[in-house]
Amino acid sequence: MELMFIGADHEVTGSCHYLRVNEKNILVDYGMEQGMQVFENCELPVDAAMIDYILLTHAHIDHSGMLPFLYSRGFRGSIYATDATADLCSIMLRDSAHIQMQEAEWKNRKAKRSANDAPVTPLYTMEDADGVIKRLIPCSYEKEIQVCEGLTIRFTDIGHLLGSSSIEVWATEGAVTKKLVFSGDIGNKDQPLIKDPKRTKDADYVIMESTYGDRYHSDRKVNYIEELVKILKTTFDKGGNVVIPSFAVGRTQEMLYFLRQIKEERLIAGFEDFPVYVDSPLAVEATGIFQKDAIECYDEEAMALLKKGINPLAFPGLHLAITSDESKQINFDNTPKVIISASGMCEAGRIRHHLKHNLWRPECTILFVGYQANGTLGRAIVEGAKEVRLFGETIEIRASIGQLIGMSGHADKAGLLDWIKGFEKKPEKVFVVHGEDSVCKLFTECLKVEHGLSAYAPYSGTRYDLIANEFIYEAEPVAVKKKAHAISDVFARLVAAGQRLVAVIYKNQGSANKDLAKFADQINALCEKYEK
Repeated sequence: MELMFIGADHEVTGSCHYLRVNEKNILVDYGMEQGMQVFENCELPVDAAMIDYILLTHAHIDHSGMLPFLYSRGFRGSIYATDATADLCSIMLRDSAHIQMQEAEWKNRKAKRSANDAPVTPLYTMEDADGVIKRLIPCSYEKEIQVCEGLTIRFTDIGHLLGSSSIEVWATEGAVTKKLVFSGDIGNKDQPLIKDPKRTKDADYVIMESTYGDRYHSDRKVNYIEELVKILKTTFDKGGNVVIPSFAVGRTQEMLYFLRQIKEERLIAGFEDFPVYVDSPLAVEATGIFQKDAIECYDEEAMALLKKGINPLAFPGLHLAITSDESKQINFDNTPKVIISASGMCEAGRIRHHLKHNLWRPECTILFVGYQANGTLGRAIVEGAKEVRLFGETIEIRASIGQLIGMSGHADKAGLLDWIKGFEKKPEKVFVVHGEDSVCKLFTECLKVEHGLSAYAPYSGTRYDLIANEFIYEAEPVAVKKKAHAISDVFARLVAAGQRLVAVIYKNQGSANKDLAKFADQINALCEKYEK
């Protein structure tokens, strides 16, 4: 019985853990690395086709985004996730595949102009996304599920995103059972719409995130309604627009929740009927899922509205832009308005068009409501850039730049400590992951020195024997190096197909000799064809 750390170790994206129980190969998350990476991630210890099960904590791309890639390399196992996570993945993974294909197409067009004939293939395709979505098995919160002999799981609401969860795993080999708890991303308290994170009372091993393990959020009693009212009123009085770069899933729905209350209470004097545009097809689809999964995931305040027949995410004057033409028309209307668009860090998507039309206007406000990673366009604007380049044009920044400080989907240090202190008995080991290098180290020391826990922050590649309660291998950090360009992505796909074939062969062990003989003849015939 072994636990291995693959991704988001001393880093905050690319979350992935490997678990081996009774010769079954299990992954907990398989996320995409985003932004600047410091350390190399080790390879999966088995081929994609040999992965039997995936347990998914939530739908964010840094936890789910590599699932279609795994499918493209031969994975055909089952993926267990909550109902809402499965619903969100059905749109987010397709959206990610669309982006991968668009980027590859753009690079190939650019290569033709520069006489570079080397074709670029996307990381994965829409076919891969559709294929892996079909492997999802939706599960309810708080229900024990036997995945296979020796493996039982349970999802608990962790309050980070609609459908987000910590996962309890009971792993049994022979007469020994060990319980692991994977925290996923622990949510902030008192967020709109969704419930606060729930504690878990017992575990032998805890694998927990530490994103904000070195800091405290600003006063959570900040009244976001009051802050928004001030910004909207000031901007509308000048005849400008409030443009909000926002993450399509989670933050957009929170903003709609606040704006509904502002409009219902008519708090913007003189502009009580101001229009609100959500210009992101993904955000529109995600909002529909928020409404679909409300009963299981909404908090008491949001449910009270529903019981009164009030949709907490809809109101008069809300416009949903789906097509490109609808998006373009928004900036041809001079009425002061709110424009919510993705991406949240201004790196791609329709928000860049709205910035082009509004950044140079001193009467407008660009309001940031989420974290802006280092090196992103959003970070540059927040830090006071005087001008930016958009679509080959230099845009002078004259608009007011604002931030809603304190809005975060992640628990701060106090929230993380509150969650780990919920265990009634100290776990045998707490593994600290999903935090920047310095944060992982500081939070681990805090757990050890101040709270008497046996805590450890593993680097990618670390392996642990769960029965013996000892390390098999303690990995050292490996700095990111420039990866050599693959000779052929198509050849890599062929190799993956071969690996899948080997997995299928092993899974047919014990079948009737007649069927196995026929299978062998088919494989040999195929080999003879290509050997010629």
